[in-house]
Amino acid sequence: MTPLKGRHALVTGGGRGIGRAIASSLVRAGATVTVVGRSPATLEHAIMHGDAHAAAVADVTNAQAVEAAVHDAVARYGPVDVLIANAGAAVSMPFLKSGPEVFRQMMDVNLLGVTNMAQAVLGSMMERGFGRIVAVASTAGLKGYPYVSAYCAAKHAVVGFVRSLALETARVGVTVNAVCPGFTDTDLVAESLEKIMAKTGRSRDEAMAELVKHNPQGRLIQAAEVADAVLWLCGEGARSVTGQAIAVAGGEI
Repeated sequence: MTPLKGRHALVTGGGRGIGRAIASSLVRAGATVTVVGRSPATLEHAIMHGDAHAAAVADVTNAQAVEAAVHDAVARYGPVDVLIANAGAAVSMPFLKSGPEVFRQMMDVNLLGVTNMAQAVLGSMMERGFGRIVAVASTAGLKGYPYVSAYCAAKHAVVGFVRSLALETARVGVTVNAVCPGFTDTDLVAESLEKIMAKTGRSRDEAMAELVKHNPQGRLIQAAEVADAVLWLCGEGARSVTGQAIAVAGGEI
């Protein structure tokens, strides 16, 4: 019942939302889990509630900070076996108002946040002949949406990176995959609802209908559902699954 016993997992953005649900599922599967993020209070809250064992404070866009965080985590619990690159951010605005700084911000957080973490742990994984890297992308990495061109571009880049790195590591015991959730019931989506209501004057039910209209099941995805998909990719049964972008989206795409 603890298939990841003895494995050390790092989860970025692990203090809230999807990241915390993933961290919790990995703990229940027997892994020792280090959560990484920018907010010490949020990370400590996850530890206090048993959803992680330790925290490392770092901004994933800063390669040096990432290296230091990984070094500290390895010193505490040993080499990293599982990396869940979950940290991300989204900005919504028309393309003509999305200047270079918006695209740079989206690429820094959503793409470099993944590549920085992967570079910090991959060498050791390859040396030891085992590793699981899972990037939490989005359905926005598989299709386009209006008014989030920078975010879509960054998430498409993440999927391309996953597919490329998977080919480099296919023969050394390391798998690299992405999960691509649709709109998920998290604090970030709650904030999006508030913004839709404020900008359009719609009711909460009307704003919710706007978000779930893309999902053929007509609902928000639950964070635990995304965590289940990630957990499977980390297990022995998925050792032949690499370079994939798996949509968790109720049939969307």
